[in-house]
Amino acid sequence: MVETKTGKITVSNVRKTFTQPDGQQVVALDQVNAHIEPGEFICLIGPSGCGKSTFLRLLAGLISPDEGELLLDGSPIVGAGYERGLVFQDPTLFPWLTVYENVAFGLKVRNTYKEKKDEVPEFINLVGLKGFEKAYPHQLSGGMAQRAALARALVNHPKVLLLDEPFGALDAFTRMNMQDELIKILQQRGTTAIMVTHDVDEAIYLSDRIFVMTPRPAKIESIIRVEIGRPRDRDLPDFLKLRARILQILNFAGKREDIQYYL
Repeated sequence: MVETKTGKITVSNVRKTFTQPDGQQVVALDQVNAHIEPGEFICLIGPSGCGKSTFLRLLAGLISPDEGELLLDGSPIVGAGYERGLVFQDPTLFPWLTVYENVAFGLKVRNTYKEKKDEVPEFINLVGLKGFEKAYPHQLSGGMAQRAALARALVNHPKVLLLDEPFGALDAFTRMNMQDELIKILQQRGTTAIMVTHDVDEAIYLSDRIFVMTPRPAKIESIIRVEIGRPRDRDLPDFLKLRARILQILNFAGKREDIQYYL
């Protein structure tokens, strides 16, 4: 029997508006369309405030579109669900719980801890935190805390992992190590991943495809396939050419509105 891969996302004609305190309507996303295959790693880049995080929150089910639809494996995304794991820039660990307790939290909420408790140390080991099970968040470095947050999301076996600038607060060396760990974990598990980043190099290093978004109201302006083998060398000519191409697209968008990004 052939195993069917899961984690396919279809986004059709999605529009999302917000109402400001003065009553003015702001269009965050307008007619966004996307197809993401199971196991793909997608990075979203674009101007600050263009709607990348809004797109991620729609996929997480934290907010609903005003128009259009979002499907996961053919079923509408309605509300939050454990088949979609979410990791933020801030690890958002519970400070009164240990690493073990933080990772196990979702299983306990779902009442599946008894039958799945053996998986908690497995995922702690997967993210390289073996030996720190009894540590509290304040005893961890930034990179270690983010590893714990990643294990907490993965222990629920999500079909899709949603990442909102998860390495943005880390130093450069830790960030590169976390990028390598993330790729290794997702390749092992075949999990679909969608990540918001302002770092062009990070997007090229991690992605199968990069969605470049316009200033608000955001659309997907360009979809760039990263046809560079893994592991990737940031100094390779193909890597540098792709970086130049993406920066050119972002600079074109910047003629309509100031943009911010990091090299």
